[in-house]
Amino acid sequence: MPVVSLDRDHLFGGLEKKYTQEEFEQLCFDYGVELDDVLEEDGRTVYKIDIPANRYDLLCYEGIVRALRVFLGKDPVPEYTVDNSAAGGGLQEMRVTDAVAGVRPVVVCAVLRNLSFDERSYQSFIDLQDKLHHNICRRRTLVSIGTHDLDAVKGPFVYDARAPEDIRFVPLSKENEVNARELFDNIRSNDIHLKPYLHIIENEPKYPVITDSSGTVLSLPPIINGNISRITLNTKNVFIEVTAMDQTKAHIVLNTVAIMFSQYCKNPLSVEEVKIVAADGSSSTSPVLESRECVTNLSAINKLLGLQLSLAEVQKLLMRMGLKSHGDEEKEEVVVAVPPTRSDILH
Repeated sequence: MPVVSLDRDHLFGGLEKKYTQEEFEQLCFDYGVELDDVLEEDGRTVYKIDIPANRYDLLCYEGIVRALRVFLGKDPVPEYTVDNSAAGGGLQEMRVTDAVAGVRPVVVCAVLRNLSFDERSYQSFIDLQDKLHHNICRRRTLVSIGTHDLDAVKGPFVYDARAPEDIRFVPLSKENEVNARELFDNIRSNDIHLKPYLHIIENEPKYPVITDSSGTVLSLPPIINGNISRITLNTKNVFIEVTAMDQTKAHIVLNTVAIMFSQYCKNPLSVEEVKIVAADGSSSTSPVLESRECVTNLSAINKLLGLQLSLAEVQKLLMRMGLKSHGDEEKEEVVVAVPPTRSDILH
């Protein structure tokens, strides 16, 4: 199972309560996660928490604290909203060419507006992407994430595939411009972190690339971003692009990153949509933040659990787990609203 490492005092600050280790172990058990280890690092206590492999919403401090606060009754179930008020004359656009169809066909995007990072939240933002890349993204083979300072580039953006010699840019944390072929040669010789990902596209005749309206390269997915759009502590508007082989997984990953860190926006828990224009001219918007409804039966719940819960009791327990619901006592029907962060619920 994935393990999330959290500074104990920072975690307790988010929960607005100090726990003994035994008390916190019990809280984890009650919720359905496990305190796996406790370490002392650089004068601070670090809790290592085991997370179920399909609970992508718990892979960061923000998700764990949000879930536990709802479980403890400190916060209501969060409502995630679309806020396009800052888009002005129109949404940001990602225009997809037909050249990507054979290499990495899917792209979805979102914008986080008026966001405020500090050292902790910035590092958590990076760590979540890394954990997703090693989990649902299957080491970037299925999905990869690019995050950019929107104020450093200008849309509309283009998702294309080009011969590696025709892709020239300054890679992240570098100073000199290279083409993609030169970049791969350099990574192969000098970068043990990125080298394992080269095989994903290096044998393709064309590499996927994302550019802005001036042709500036933002990203060479799934390998590396361009240096021009790098995120810093001063970044206020974040452009998120997720490229993938699978539409469903792309939306799961986009929703996870955007929703977890939307709490730091001026309008908390809000995300701005991006218009995705396909090669055939059709269009859609992402992210998709609507809840989906799952219908179940009260008798079936009680039979499965060996309990005799009333509808009100079931609804209260669902609420503690971050799930709103309504129902009909006579029909024994329970309708559960599953938020966009809970792809683990497959009913």
